[in-house]
Amino acid sequence: MSRIRSVATSALGVNRRTVLAAAGALSLSAGVGYALRPTESQAATTSPSAGGGQEAPVAHSGRATEAASPAPYSKGTTLASVAAPQSGSGYRRLGDGGGWPRVVRSELATPKSGRAGRRTALAAFVQFTDLHLQDVQHPLRLEYLRSTDVHAWRPQEALTVQGAISLVERVNALQGAPATGAPLHFVMTTGDNTDNNAHSELEWFMKVMSGGRITPNSGDPRHYEGVQNSALKLYWQPDSTTRDHDKALGFPHLKGFLAAAIREVQSPGLKLPWYSTVGNHDTLPLGCYGSHGDPYLAEAAVAGKKLMSVSAADAKKLQDAIKNAKDPKGAGYRDFLKAHARSMRSVTGDDRRAPYTPADYLKAHLDPAHQGHGPVGHGYSSANLSAGTQYYVFRISDDVIGISLDTTDAGGHYEGSIGTAQLAWLDRTLKDNKDSHAVVFSHHTSTSMDNTRPDPARPGEKRHGGAEVLSVLGAHANVVAWVNGHIHKNVVTPHKGSAGRSFWEISTASHIDYPHLARIIELVDNKDGTISLFTTLIESAAPHRTDFADLSQTGLAALYRELAYNAPGANKTLGGSAADRNTELVLKKG
Repeated sequence: MSRIRSVATSALGVNRRTVLAAAGALSLSAGVGYALRPTESQAATTSPSAGGGQEAPVAHSGRATEAASPAPYSKGTTLASVAAPQSGSGYRRLGDGGGWPRVVRSELATPKSGRAGRRTALAAFVQFTDLHLQDVQHPLRLEYLRSTDVHAWRPQEALTVQGAISLVERVNALQGAPATGAPLHFVMTTGDNTDNNAHSELEWFMKVMSGGRITPNSGDPRHYEGVQNSALKLYWQPDSTTRDHDKALGFPHLKGFLAAAIREVQSPGLKLPWYSTVGNHDTLPLGCYGSHGDPYLAEAAVAGKKLMSVSAADAKKLQDAIKNAKDPKGAGYRDFLKAHARSMRSVTGDDRRAPYTPADYLKAHLDPAHQGHGPVGHGYSSANLSAGTQYYVFRISDDVIGISLDTTDAGGHYEGSIGTAQLAWLDRTLKDNKDSHAVVFSHHTSTSMDNTRPDPARPGEKRHGGAEVLSVLGAHANVVAWVNGHIHKNVVTPHKGSAGRSFWEISTASHIDYPHLARIIELVDNKDGTISLFTTLIESAAPHRTDFADLSQTGLAALYRELAYNAPGANKTLGGSAADRNTELVLKKG
């Protein structure tokens, strides 16, 4: 988010239809998806065709046969209920609110009567985006920007891991796809899975998704060391009676909060296969600096000094440089830290806070310890590792493919773009799979891809923005949706391409800023010349009501949401309008 490359492994010699038959399921509704896997030698240049290829199976949901007669439902989704503030002023407690209705959108095609009785489910999956799992004690964090921008640091940030685990628990409890009752087949993350580009955060993300024990702490294993026990009134000091900025607004005194926040937690891991898409916070230190080659910043990340406060004037200069892309390599940030070295406080250094590279990101996904319910590599492969890419294509069903793009720019800055090679690959992949509907995934939206500075690894390659990606997608009749995140807001946009072609762009709110959402997306054939995309938002499994005395894993996940709602400077419009939330998006069949 704007706050401050698979083409897969070698073919396994398994025919998709053979595996489908062996699984006792001949359609997507049986809960089986398949990855398109060319040989490694073809990975950088060849996309798989829709028919006849050798394709490797992906793990199926295991819940495909639970319901003999799938039926629509609303329980556990925002159709039934949404967390809402209760009466009062200042710090407002959350409770159960009314659900959000489903809105039919007809900008791209006229909905035809009787379609509910005709339709056939083609695909159903869940989108996570912008989890921003944070090592909040990391020495390079920019919390001190709060002196000029109150929302540059948020009181809920220490609870990102607990909140994400609760989201996993929600997905695991779902009965299927809400609009059709069909089984859910996978989860796709659309980037900013981590926040500081730290190894500690990457490990936490992999365990949140695939399961495991997580201690969301770094530095001193005995206690928290950071801005929330600094005695600085600029930040919420939960364990202290200090009258800080946030307590003046009604934030509570919660003795034991910090010890609870860094206590070990357990993630069950998703009971579905999951795929991964990369975001700017997963590629760039702090999400904005192309500084992987800077030895000073690399050492500062793991060292024992942390800057916690600067003047408002100095903070504004640094924030303006970030927002205006005046320091994409982080040289100015390095000089800023050096200039404020005397103001730094001592903390416990930790090598786990070191920045991770794109290769490290791929290796973590390929690690068998993090396979969970699959697939191996979660979309990525050793071919990506060899080629230095983070984009890939996978088969969802006989009729649908998924394409994951890498829209991050390693040259620095938080906005995105893609290189010529990836754009050509996208065009070729869509052409080669013209008989399959295509769902495209990325981190950045069409309007946030205007950062075309060169990739240091490919200095001679041209970069392309959102308008050019829209042009390529609009030229292919099989594209039905572009699903993304980055802007932390629910926005659904119709796009009309050439020759009557059209598709929907679906941008989903984050799980760091309120209202903390993920999105279920269902693709159905209405059997009348139109297709519908159903989008249904979900919250985490944590209760809407909080109990300040409950500092358990679940209690903290509930508190995570409430703190986010009350965060000073929080944007209360990120939920979007009714037409951007729970929808039926109709379009003509290509």
